[in-house]
Amino acid sequence: MAEEEKKHFRMRDHIPEETREHLKTAREEMRKSYEALMPPGFLEHRRAARKEFLLAARSLIDAALKRIDEK
Repeated sequence: MAEEEKKHFRMRDHIPEETREHLKTAREEMRKSYEALMPPGFLEHRRAARKEFLLAARSLIDAALKRIDEK
């Protein structure tokens, strides 16, 4: 594990549980406010676009693995 990652984990271990809960609630409320600002259907299209992007990435990885196996 890289030194920066170790530092990140150490800092996270010192965040009080109450603070984590407040941050989680704040994130949920921000998500709700964001969804309220967007027109109907926007989030559905965004999710579909994200899925297509991930499927494209998967196909690139699959093709790279196939080339490795062929060698």
